[in-house]
Amino acid sequence: MTLVKLFGNIADTFAQMDPEKVISMKASEEMSNRVAELVSKKKEGKISEEESSELERILSLDLFIGLTKARAHQILANG
Repeated sequence: MTLVKLFGNIADTFAQMDPEKVISMKASEEMSNRVAELVSKKKEGKISEEESSELERILSLDLFIGLTKARAHQILANG
């Protein structure tokens, strides 16, 4: 099973639990600020390996959450 398919299956499960809550999920201000800081460092070429790994993990999680939200929208649209 590919990682994308695995994420899709997990996203489906989460989205079905409470689609409206899933759709309303938002990153905290602290998390948003951290991402902005890491992206800025990356653009400036001043990001450490540890920070780069942290950014990659955050972006992977963001992708997963986006997929989960898309599944939740589908569930609500299909009744």
